Amino acid sequence: MSKKIRAAVLGLGRLGYWHAVNVVTRIRNAELAAICDVDMETAKRVATELEVPFFTSDPEDILKDDTIGVMIIASPTSTHFDLLKKASEAGKSIFVEKPLTIDLSEANEIKRIIEYDNTICQVGFMRRFDPAYVAAKNRINAGDIGDPIYFRGISRDPHSPHEAFIQHSGGMFVDVSIHDFDIARYLMNSEVTSVHAHGRILKYPFMEKYQDVDQSLTYLEFSSGAAGDAEASRNAHYGYDIRGEVIGTEGSIFIGNLRNHDIQILTKSGNLHDILPDFPTRFTDAYHLELASFFQVVEGRGIPSVTVDDGIKALEIAFAARESYQTGKKVELNSLYLW
Repeated sequence: MSKKIRAAVLGLGRLGYWHAVNVVTRIRNAELAAICDVDMETAKRVATELEVPFFTSDPEDILKDDTIGVMIIASPTSTHFDLLKKASEAGKSIFVEKPLTIDLSEANEIKRIIEYDNTICQVGFMRRFDPAYVAAKNRINAGDIGDPIYFRGISRDPHSPHEAFIQHSGGMFVDVSIHDFDIARYLMNSEVTSVHAHGRILKYPFMEKYQDVDQSLTYLEFSSGAAGDAEASRNAHYGYDIRGEVIGTEGSIFIGNLRNHDIQILTKSGNLHDILPDFPTRFTDAYHLELASFFQVVEGRGIPSVTVDDGIKALEIAFAARESYQTGKKVELNSLYLW
């Protein structure tokens, strides 16, 4: 039996914790050797729960440990640049949650560092691994709906994260819509060439001081001549609502629904079904499959399915959308964003 890859998770919020659980319980060729969080009590609690042998609040403890070959970065986006740079220079293979960084110049600098160091780096756009989106991609590539001509994406959260998160998130377009921007490129087989974005604060007044919104809509144009739109919301109090649609010249594909289980309940109140409560429930398989794919690459099998280039392109679209919202004008993804 081959030796397992020793990994560490940095950042134990919702996603970091979920990745830690997956490494421990579902990734056969990996072992979780260490976890890190700025809150030492959180690190200790998770280490105890998952029986991880080492925990720390200082990333340097992991960076200098040569026995750890993989770093899974799920810390706040504002920390990504420094951690990515140091991890690459330390010879670690890296899985980093989206967005790649909080700043485009930093993202391009990371690209140069990763290429110079020949570092394996995969960006965490989990929808590309979700079985429903994968099936849709395969159907589109097979020509089942003809040529894709319109994309529609819906990303609705049941509520806003706490204010401290919003302050450092990059805003609605960088934090939420970026998932739709990435999956749009993936499904439409075409690059986004322009955006026209709109947004409102409908429920959370505190967002005004961060120039953020809780409801947005971005119109997309693609190099193929196709078009699309991406809606994002933090106001879907009924549950977690992620759906997609691709209209083709010969048919359409609908991706996702609100149901947590494929059952219907008939009562005197009507036809009911239970609704997805959160994103880990909706994307349980996707989070597992993206990490499984990443560790296969680390073992020497192929290249990352979601590259640093993909991370930069999605970030470019997100920044263009944010600029469009702020100026009220359509923004072309010209040399200002594309490299």
